[in-house]
Amino acid sequence: MKRIVAILSGLIASLAWATSDDTNTVLERLKSPASVCVIGDPCAENIGKASVVAAARTGDQVYNAACAGCHVSGAAGAPKIGDAGAWAPRLDKGMDTLVKHVVKGYNAMPARGLCTDCSDQEIADAVAYMVDAL
Repeated sequence: MKRIVAILSGLIASLAWATSDDTNTVLERLKSPASVCVIGDPCAENIGKASVVAAARTGDQVYNAACAGCHVSGAAGAPKIGDAGAWAPRLDKGMDTLVKHVVKGYNAMPARGLCTDCSDQEIADAVAYMVDAL
């Protein structure tokens, strides 16, 4: 029993000694890997440089990906593509208003037609694609 107590006492003492010597090592391991880079620092050489941007989608690509779900079936009163009668009152307000209603949402039309990653230009192109189909 005395031997076990002596071993445990020695182990505890060595852990306490190791901990005090390794404090800096432990603190280094606990540091966040994140860093802040400020313009003017050497790490900031790429700040503000243009990054690669995906090419804009065409009107028919946006239509097929985001608009067709409602505009083929007429869901929630959406004017069907090619239905001139359904589109006429909307077109009477002008393309700018029509695009604005798509971007901001209007009546049952959700904002951006739920295409959250579509640019305003892509939406305008999709609207033009549907109007051209009349």
